[in-house]
Amino acid sequence: MRSLLAGLTALSLVLSGCATAPASPPEPTAPTGMIAAANPLAVDAGLAVLRRGGSAVDAAVAVQAVLGLVEPQSSGLGGGAFMVFYDAKTHKVTAYDGRETAPAGADPGMFLSDDGKPMDFVQAILSGRSTGAPGAIAMLAMAQKDHGRLPWSELFGDAEKLAEEGFTVSPRLAGMIASPFPQAKAPDAVRYFTKPGGGRYVAGDTLKNPAYAASLRTIAAQGPDGLLKGEIAQAIVNRIGEAPRPGTLSLSDLAGYRPLRKPALCAPYRIYVVCTAQPASSGVSLLQALALLERTDIATRSPHDPVAWIELAEAERLMYADRDRYVGDPAFVSVPVQGLLNPAYVAGRSKLIGDRMGPEPEAGMPPGAEPRSPDATIEPGGTSHMVIVDAEGNVVSMTTTVESIFGSGRMAAGFFLNNQLTDFNFSPLDPDGAPAANAVAAGKRPRSSMSPVIVLDRKGRFVAALGSPGGSSILSYNLKALVGVLDWNLSMQQAVDLPNLIARSGTVVGEVDRFGPDMVQALAARGLTLRSSGGENSGLHGVIVRDGGRLEGGADSRREGVARVP
Repeated sequence: MRSLLAGLTALSLVLSGCATAPASPPEPTAPTGMIAAANPLAVDAGLAVLRRGGSAVDAAVAVQAVLGLVEPQSSGLGGGAFMVFYDAKTHKVTAYDGRETAPAGADPGMFLSDDGKPMDFVQAILSGRSTGAPGAIAMLAMAQKDHGRLPWSELFGDAEKLAEEGFTVSPRLAGMIASPFPQAKAPDAVRYFTKPGGGRYVAGDTLKNPAYAASLRTIAAQGPDGLLKGEIAQAIVNRIGEAPRPGTLSLSDLAGYRPLRKPALCAPYRIYVVCTAQPASSGVSLLQALALLERTDIATRSPHDPVAWIELAEAERLMYADRDRYVGDPAFVSVPVQGLLNPAYVAGRSKLIGDRMGPEPEAGMPPGAEPRSPDATIEPGGTSHMVIVDAEGNVVSMTTTVESIFGSGRMAAGFFLNNQLTDFNFSPLDPDGAPAANAVAAGKRPRSSMSPVIVLDRKGRFVAALGSPGGSSILSYNLKALVGVLDWNLSMQQAVDLPNLIARSGTVVGEVDRFGPDMVQALAARGLTLRSSGGENSGLHGVIVRDGGRLEGGADSRREGVARVP
């Protein structure tokens, strides 16, 4: 915690109080634990690990293994992830980066057509060029080596059994199978989701995946090398190299993949400290939005007050304007993290937030920022989030993804391959030649909206953890939930259930039905015309500590998740 507070001092960030915020949680009085994730089968696999004495990270491995089977539209062995981990003994928060990397053969024009214009987005997704070296399993192996208590080989049994014997297709998976998404109609997906007697799998059917079970056995025995080297790696490379528009990902790209371990990026918010992942995650933008809201009166309002939603929307627009301009892989571009969180800069930007919607904001010029071009990245969502607390109070908050629905639509060794490289800006330059922060480069990690969160009190004790899928809307979903639990003192479930509102550029979309006609009309009277959203819904999952150390979970009703104790 000492290093955490030192980092905050270095950023010259200021903490202010909030009369409506809940008191700091007491130390838990008894061993506790909880898992909130997007599918009951995955939660049950994780709880079984906790009951065997496993750690939060051990359970995360089991949860991910099942999610990749039962929710393949969202995450899997072929995808990437970001994790933040809280160590209850040291009060230290560590960020793990399992974001995919572009192959050595990638170049800035790989998503440009022959005429120099950006490639059709659907064609790019379905191409071999869209897949980067997957990082989720390597990241989990790194974290499990650091914080695991059970043998790695013992964490995949439930997922292997479900794959071998079959699992019941859920309504959400059935909906994705029958959806108009192009990946659902891709040849590999059609083969996988067609029953032996013909016809697509529907809710209630039993689906088996022996190839996935075999891959899990290899990974359980060999660790991440079982995925990134050998027969599975060769299968990945072979499938990516097939027409149309083959990619260049090679065996050496896979074998050379390395996850990253970094200090979490933390900043104060009222009486709390909020921690998230470092860039290429967009966690810095979420922290900036909180800093903007701290300079408003949103905490004295409520979710029934239209001005509160105006303030939230304006903070989001400012957040996205800066994020889209400046955030990328810090190994390749200078990301002005300290400048984006600089108190004077944030104070100036916060003056653009009023009780009515103002004009669309442009990106600012935070201290230390270099000239960057406007961003044109498209971010569809195929993502999932989990929060795990173990009996010792250690916490995992992890967002995991194959990028779009069923990733690229291509499969190898029983799992879908990611289309993560389409998270790059297709055009490397703007018309006047300024470079895009999120342009493609060999070995580069594409910018991600994933921003898993852990909240501490000023003594370094765990308060809450949450996160969401949702493509670029992840930041809006996480921000809404944080305001709900930290400012409006809602339960985690109430905060998750709040209507979603996404304000990015000149567009404001949201859940019109959840807001109701009176609120929609009140917002319109203040200049915010709310349209129904057409993107990926939230999948918020979270846990918060209440009086006596009781853990209270929340699972997004927009999906199929649950929050359960061991």
